[in-house]
Amino acid sequence: MRTSPGSDLTQALAERVRAGSPLRLEGGGTRAFYGRRVEGETLSLAGHRGVVDYDPSELVITARAGTPVAEIEALLAGESQMLAFEPPVFGQASTLGGAVASGMSGPRRPFVGPLRDYVLGARLMTPRGEVLRFGGTVFKNVAGFDAFRLMAGSLGCFGPILEVSLRVTPRPRVELALVFEMESDAAQTWMSGLMGRPLPLSGAFHDGSRLHLRLSGGEAGVAATKAELGGEDEPLATWDAIRHMTHPVFEAPVLWRVSLPPTGPADSFEATPWDWAGGQRWLAADTVELDVWERAARLGGHATLFKGEAPNGEVFQPLASAVFNLHRRVKAALDPAGIFNPGRMHEGL
Repeated sequence: MRTSPGSDLTQALAERVRAGSPLRLEGGGTRAFYGRRVEGETLSLAGHRGVVDYDPSELVITARAGTPVAEIEALLAGESQMLAFEPPVFGQASTLGGAVASGMSGPRRPFVGPLRDYVLGARLMTPRGEVLRFGGTVFKNVAGFDAFRLMAGSLGCFGPILEVSLRVTPRPRVELALVFEMESDAAQTWMSGLMGRPLPLSGAFHDGSRLHLRLSGGEAGVAATKAELGGEDEPLATWDAIRHMTHPVFEAPVLWRVSLPPTGPADSFEATPWDWAGGQRWLAADTVELDVWERAARLGGHATLFKGEAPNGEVFQPLASAVFNLHRRVKAALDPAGIFNPGRMHEGL
């Protein structure tokens, strides 16, 4: 199924971009809280919407950046397909471009891979209003550097994402949710063993006192795993709350997302709720303590101030100079004028 190419929409955006003034890129505005503050005129991509191409037999969908994620997921559900990386949706206005630019993956990430692994291609606008195309619509279709994957998590710093092609997957035939009364350290040890086995796991979340597991797959495999693991049944809606961050765990005024090696020590983060089978921890607080970055780095991880405002305005883990210079070179190549979301990730990018 296809829609019109949307050349008029693209041309209107190009005219705004060619003016050369700093621009704050915005889709549905539901992820505006994420990242550093940007000073610039708002360039709305919400009107640049619509599915460009979708062939269920090819397991690929191409849509414009302003297309609501909910609209895409409804279309896929009609064909018993889905976005396996489960991007969190913070309201009906959440767009595909915002989901890709923020790079956020949901609870299935450790079992199916991150969002960036599902991006097959993208169209990006340059400061001169030209449209660049990276990748395509075929898995492993490009030799060399996959520049289109840079769009995942770029927060629009490289330019407005106009269009994205994504690999989709069949929906599992059966899903169910289980809950276990289990302390965090015991749950972590148990999960380390389970992750090494071919089980139909699709979610592992600990809320600080209980372990929540989700099973997805064929009827026989899910039933056998449930019989082996035990636990109590709980509504699958629990996983909607975890994915979209409406679970009570996320209600604190200050919230840090801490990424750590799942099999390594957690030290001062031991008692925090975790997702991704222990690879992602959520540290709730009343005030912002900047030593979290240092504590995460000592454990081989990194931290992001997901909710709240730091006194220095920073949000993301400070980068090593070599890594920062690499980011700056990519920014200079794609946005030499520095007009797209200046400073959204780090000062100077």
